[in-house]
Amino acid sequence: MSTAVLLRLATRTQPHRTILRSTQCCPAAAKRLIPASATTGGYGSGHTFSTSVRRGKSDHEEETFDEFTARYEKEFENVQDVFELQRNLNNAFAYDLVPSPSVCIAALKAARRVNDFPTAVRIFEGIKAKVENNQQYEEYLEDLKPIRDELGVPLKEDLYPDSPLWPSIG
Repeated sequence: MSTAVLLRLATRTQPHRTILRSTQCCPAAAKRLIPASATTGGYGSGHTFSTSVRRGKSDHEEETFDEFTARYEKEFENVQDVFELQRNLNNAFAYDLVPSPSVCIAALKAARRVNDFPTAVRIFEGIKAKVENNQQYEEYLEDLKPIRDELGVPLKEDLYPDSPLWPSIG
C-alpha cells in the first residue's frame, strides 16, 4: 500500500486525534518544546521571536520625523556589511513616509563603504516608489545630485532608458 493510503486509514481509525500533532496526546512532550524563557517570564518573554530592541518608550508613543531621521542616519553610519545595509533600507522604506535626503545620503555612503553598487542604484528606485509625484522625485534627485556625482551612482532610468519596466508616476 502507498503511504497516502496508510495515512488515510490511520486518520479514520482515530477521528478525535490527529497523527501529526503528538503534543495533544502527550502534554509532557509539549512542555519540552516550549523554551524556558517563554514560560518563566525571562528575557524576551512575550517577544520570544522578536529581534527588535525595546527603546524604553511606550508602545503607543510615536517617533517624530526628526527622531526617525537621526536614528536611521546613525544606523547607516554603523553598517558593516551588505545584509545590515539592506535590512536598514528595508526598515526605513517600510514606514509610511519618504526618508529625508540626509538618510538617503547616509545610505548611499554605507552602500559605497560596503561596495554594493546595485543597492545604491536601488535606493533611488525606493525613493521613486515612495514619493507621490514626479515633482517630489525631481526635488530628491536635485538634493542628492552632489552625492550621486561624488559616488558615481547612476539612476536606473539612465542605465535603461527604453525599459518598459520603469513606470512613470503621476
